[in-house]
Amino acid sequence: MKKNNFILVLMMCFSLTLFAQNNKDKKIIKDAERAKQAFIEKNKSMATYFAEADAYVIFPNVGEGAFIVGGASGNGAVYENGKLIGMAKMKKIDVGAQIGGEAYSEAILFNSEEAFQRFKDDDFELSAKASAVLVKDGASIDANYRYGVAVFTMPKAGLSVEASVGGQNFEFIPFEE
Repeated sequence: MKKNNFILVLMMCFSLTLFAQNNKDKKIIKDAERAKQAFIEKNKSMATYFAEADAYVIFPNVGEGAFIVGGASGNGAVYENGKLIGMAKMKKIDVGAQIGGEAYSEAILFNSEEAFQRFKDDDFELSAKASAVLVKDGASIDANYRYGVAVFTMPKAGLSVEASVGGQNFEFIPFEE
């Protein structure tokens, strides 16, 4: 009887780990996987960027709108060495001569453990100096990592052609182990 109880407890622990994500997280994870495929389908060289990154975050659905004051937000999935390790939230606020709105996917890739650790410690933001490489069909991508970080965006809809990444703040939510 004790053996059966032990096995039952082990199975419950295992299933809790597998199903730790809520339905919202599961949708974001599925959307992030689709966004990664869309990045690669749009430009084959993205496969190399994802494969060689120490870690990456994919925000599959970022919404941005502005009328003088602008804002953006999105939720994403965080991967380290290709393994899903948590979720992330992104927020951005800026002020200036701006109007319009757009939706896009964003991938942030890390090739430095130090930069990724700053992200995990919630001590990471993209400044106004950061720029994103716009992923286009068949266009060559020459993205340079800056301080261990490279950012890629892919438009989905909207009135703007390019996504600005300046002033983005992030929150990392690791999965419970």
